[in-house]
Amino acid sequence: MLVDSHCHLDRLKLEAYGGDLTKALDAARERDISAMLCVCISEENKQAVLDIAAQHDDIFASVGVHPSDVNARIYSVEELVEWSKAPKVVALGESGLDYYYTKDSAQVQQQSFINHLQAGAQTNLPVIVHTREAKADTLALIKEHGATDSAGVLHCFTEDWEMAEKALDLGYYISLSGIVTFKNAENLREVAKKVPLERLLVETDSPYLAPVPYRGKPNEPKFVREVAQFIADHRGISLEALAEATTENFYNLFNRAVTTSVK
Repeated sequence: MLVDSHCHLDRLKLEAYGGDLTKALDAARERDISAMLCVCISEENKQAVLDIAAQHDDIFASVGVHPSDVNARIYSVEELVEWSKAPKVVALGESGLDYYYTKDSAQVQQQSFINHLQAGAQTNLPVIVHTREAKADTLALIKEHGATDSAGVLHCFTEDWEMAEKALDLGYYISLSGIVTFKNAENLREVAKKVPLERLLVETDSPYLAPVPYRGKPNEPKFVREVAQFIADHRGISLEALAEATTENFYNLFNRAVTTSVK
């Protein structure tokens, strides 16, 4: 069994399924995807994420604001804590820093990220971190404001081993997406080999970043199997071993998912 630890189910391209999200989810389940984490990026899509999780036993939710969606509105720690009380919420985020697209808003991004980290520490929930071209600031804010016990995950990781190692030292997990299968991702494949198996997650980040051989097409949760197979082959272990480890890691990190799962 595999878990897609990061996907945007409210944004999936569903033409192949006649617009039916349940059919796309069933396609993943048929490939032994046992759970999915539907990730929130703004207040505007928060309810859609919560509704999807509420309708499916094997889907969990996060609540938070993506750095590209912060703009001038910074949600307080208290507001984020209140959001986190919704059923099936297992994480805060995705939050973080993105200086590639929106460096001009770095100051408000940083404050929003700090608030997410503090809300995570207060609620004992992990934080899902988006980071792009903001290595030093991301690590510094995690170190200053984040919790070490609940910690979080650097999702869709695209940085180098140096950053991964420092994040691991801060108690964070590393999640790899279909980017690891791309031809020019040699540095990322080094990370895929070096991250301790007990701190590794896999994801699709669908509908974005479909893995080879589906690159350029809409991504969906069922393709997390291709991500996992590629990493397993690269590490020289079986898909079963990698699936078992990353699934266990998911429930260790997002431990509220254990108590909200339907047994």
